[in-house]
Amino acid sequence: MPITPDSHQQDIRHQLHPYTNAVKHRTVGPRVIERGEGIYVYDDQGNKFLEGMAGLWSVAVGFGEPRLVEAASRQMAKLPYYHTFTHKSNSPSIALAERLIGYTQGRMSSAFFTNSGSEANDTVIKFVWYYNNALGRPQKKKIIARHRGYHGVTVASASLTGLPGNHRDFDLPLPQIRHTACPHHYRNANPGETEEDFATRMAAELETLIVQEGPETVAAFIGEPVMGAGGVIVPPRTYWEKIQAVCRKYDVLVIADEVITGFGRLGTFFGSQTYGIEPDIMVLSKQITSSYMPLAAVLLSPRVHEVIAENSGRVGTLGHGYTASGHPVATAVALENLNLIEERRLVENAARSGEVLQSELRAMADHPLIGEVRGVGLIAGVELVADKATKRPFDPLGKAGGYAYEQAHAHGLIIRGIQDTVAFCPPLIITPEEVRDMVSRFKRTLEDVTRHVVG
Repeated sequence: MPITPDSHQQDIRHQLHPYTNAVKHRTVGPRVIERGEGIYVYDDQGNKFLEGMAGLWSVAVGFGEPRLVEAASRQMAKLPYYHTFTHKSNSPSIALAERLIGYTQGRMSSAFFTNSGSEANDTVIKFVWYYNNALGRPQKKKIIARHRGYHGVTVASASLTGLPGNHRDFDLPLPQIRHTACPHHYRNANPGETEEDFATRMAAELETLIVQEGPETVAAFIGEPVMGAGGVIVPPRTYWEKIQAVCRKYDVLVIADEVITGFGRLGTFFGSQTYGIEPDIMVLSKQITSSYMPLAAVLLSPRVHEVIAENSGRVGTLGHGYTASGHPVATAVALENLNLIEERRLVENAARSGEVLQSELRAMADHPLIGEVRGVGLIAGVELVADKATKRPFDPLGKAGGYAYEQAHAHGLIIRGIQDTVAFCPPLIITPEEVRDMVSRFKRTLEDVTRHVVG
């Protein structure tokens, strides 16, 4: 549809936007993105922006990739839709399931397809409950997530999410969800506490929570290898090793939410590889299709799959699924997207360009407004503070990060403000030279922020 002079007003009148202040939107209105090419997007006014967030942490191969368009078109012409209910299937979904399992090198054995990460984590909760009912453990249903973790926005997945804005006035979280501490060393460590000691304390707090709740009632622990929407929180050294040991001690399933970290973001194919996570369940989305099509996958380990499969035999069906589970066009696009990631060695590029990103941002660490620079591979966060020496945050929270987000547009850059953390997550195709350009635009933005908050 062409953009008309009235399109902005039509948007204000008729579209309710996610993660948007609807009252403010009446005044601000939309920035209408019209097209994309590589790491850049263009709005309806002709402005060009370096997309430093890959959309929503997700466009691995860049915008306007013709091979993905062609893959979708071919499949649309052949079989535009069919379901995977009641023994039906289609070639792309079969091929994608096999390929995803292959990437796990035997750790996982089956894939279940949904349309989004939120639906996938909703599915995970149901599968965990189904699994424990099948094992005759009807009380073992609680799932532990983390404060500042992000796992989606459906009723169940938003309950896992540990961000107050996703709970407030939605009557969440659900009663069977618990939250443990966020492993952010910069903010939550005790004075003088090393990363290893902090990780030990985080694991001990998890164990205390499990014991207090009753191990016979705790079914699973879910976490992102690196926390994304909570502020790009990188786990302290030895954290995942110690967390997993606690989970194994109490027969608590480990769920790795790889919605952001999967398919190369950290410079490894999965974030689980970076941190030695051996999950019982993995959740994948976003970069699986570079978000050209809605798709997510839940991967199950052999022991979880077998229990669920056998129980469906006893019950007579696995009474769960979506109209578009295993959608042939989405799975065809995913296959071609994975071809591009492999052929263009984008995992390796993420590691190479990621080194430049981390180095360039850390070179700014002495700036008086920067409290911490953190990240790994092609994901990073720069936390802005009101007082560097005391780590005192801005009041109100988001004063600096929100201004940075808005002002970056003037420098042709799209970033994200998570309270006062500025997040970076560019497409995996970005080159070292383009990374330097992105950071240069951020430096100019930070100069604006300094003038705004300091005067």
